[in-house]
Amino acid sequence: MKIVSFLTILVTAAASIVLASPAMATTASSSFPVNATISTACSLSSTAMNFGEVGTAGATTLQTDSTSTITVTCTTGGAYTVALDGGLNPVAAQRNTKSGANTLAYDLFKDAARGTVWTNVTAPAIGVGTAVAQTITVYGRIAAGLPFSASNDTPYSDTVLVTLTY
Repeated sequence: MKIVSFLTILVTAAASIVLASPAMATTASSSFPVNATISTACSLSSTAMNFGEVGTAGATTLQTDSTSTITVTCTTGGAYTVALDGGLNPVAAQRNTKSGANTLAYDLFKDAARGTVWTNVTAPAIGVGTAVAQTITVYGRIAAGLPFSASNDTPYSDTVLVTLTY
């Protein structure tokens, strides 16, 4: 009996070892995309254009120049455009300041030589953000030889809308 018991124990132990050995594992794999977006973000500010006292020669103006600045800060690489509208008192494509019922024409330009008129449609400023403030100068001019009426302590004024598109 001792032999049968020992043989039974031996067979049982061998079967346990064979059955307990791990099965061959299989694997499956997958991948997933990783994405990120950095949107362009911009800020805008501007300063007033003050022509001050316009010089006169008889009943007409002398040429009077002034400037204003527009400051744009956009995310690095972000493209933008800056456009100026015709102001509150345009007559056709001509910008005008106004004092009561009187108007005084002026123009805004993109260049210091005042050769390229800055319009909303045909000449917006185009730039690319650097994450640092970028200053754009607007050059203004009241031309010589314009008829005028004294403003009688009511300054000629206008408001130009600056539009930043990005």
